[in-house]
Amino acid sequence: MVIAALANKEEVSPEALRRNFVVSGINLFGLRNRTFRIGEAVLRGTGICAPCSRMEENLGPGGYAAVRGHGGITADIVTAGQVSIDDQVIPLD
Repeated sequence: MVIAALANKEEVSPEALRRNFVVSGINLFGLRNRTFRIGEAVLRGTGICAPCSRMEENLGPGGYAAVRGHGGITADIVTAGQVSIDDQVIPLD
């Protein structure tokens, strides 16, 4: 994981990142202003999700900088639905 490497850690737990979803293998910035599906839920990307100051607490010195630019995006819920581990992020438009 890029964030772990930037924070000089072997790994970073998803809980430490304080995100609702943690995904890999897709450029989330490409989903800004687009509709996408995760499991049964349909979302619309709205903007960049900047890291909070707790990253220094959770990841140690440099934690904020490690997450900056890698924190993903924010999204509005278009249609609520169940999301499960291993569900794919599928662009719809």
